[in-house]
Amino acid sequence: MTAPVGPIGMFDSGVGGLSVLKAISHQMPDEDILFFADQAHVPYGPRPLAEVSDFSFAITRFLLERGAKLIVVACNTASAAALHNLRQAFPATPFVGMEPAVKPAAEHTRSGAVGVLATSATFQGALYASVIERFARGVSVYQSTCPGLVAQIEAGALDSAETRRILENAILPMLAEQIDTIVLGCTHYPFVIPLIESIAGPGVRVIDPAPAIARQVKRVLEAAQLSRATNQPGNLKIYTSGSPAALTGLLGSLPGEDLTRHSPAILPAAWRAGELSA
Repeated sequence: MTAPVGPIGMFDSGVGGLSVLKAISHQMPDEDILFFADQAHVPYGPRPLAEVSDFSFAITRFLLERGAKLIVVACNTASAAALHNLRQAFPATPFVGMEPAVKPAAEHTRSGAVGVLATSATFQGALYASVIERFARGVSVYQSTCPGLVAQIEAGALDSAETRRILENAILPMLAEQIDTIVLGCTHYPFVIPLIESIAGPGVRVIDPAPAIARQVKRVLEAAQLSRATNQPGNLKIYTSGSPAALTGLLGSLPGEDLTRHSPAILPAAWRAGELSA
């Protein structure tokens, strides 16, 4: 069978989805990836779910028009707002979304108490409620929306005094409740794992969902016979509705795999009457 030429399409409100992109690039280095960062609307968390859903549909159309063979909704808020409806509206396209990793946290907690860091929209969504109902029975779950944290990460302030203050306000009350696990329910948050670990201490496990999402993408591609097995490095193209220059500057500063080694093309895309154009 001829390998599909289309890329993996991905989107997030900003740079957070790059934590998932890095994991996918590591797992499947020969896959082409097309990523959209909606930095004109970041953060999604405080926005109404209906508005985020509208963004998600327009971005999906933008990615499909550019040949995406699978869409990764690399944003917990967008997954909460739109994932179910996206799958119904585009039945021929596989989707992989985000949900807080409450199940492994509940399975492995020793203290019976876990913390979840996510946006208010994620906590309000039916997806999160379903995860809690299915997997967290008998476990105490403590939540924080970490107000302002996404903006700090978008600004590249990964270890600033203000970022530490936001995280301490979220985590210290959870530690007082004897949590032994922290679930990262926003794709931006893995970029501050070192700071989270320094506040929480060595006895607290921090769950980054990105590697599990990458494994799921690989399974879905293989099941649908959509994998691109060429033994050639894949191409990375990034669109942003914000500043391409600012995003370029951020890429090298984010921890983990250095995406600049892919020499990605970073291109502008603009919102016009609710639709995206490049």
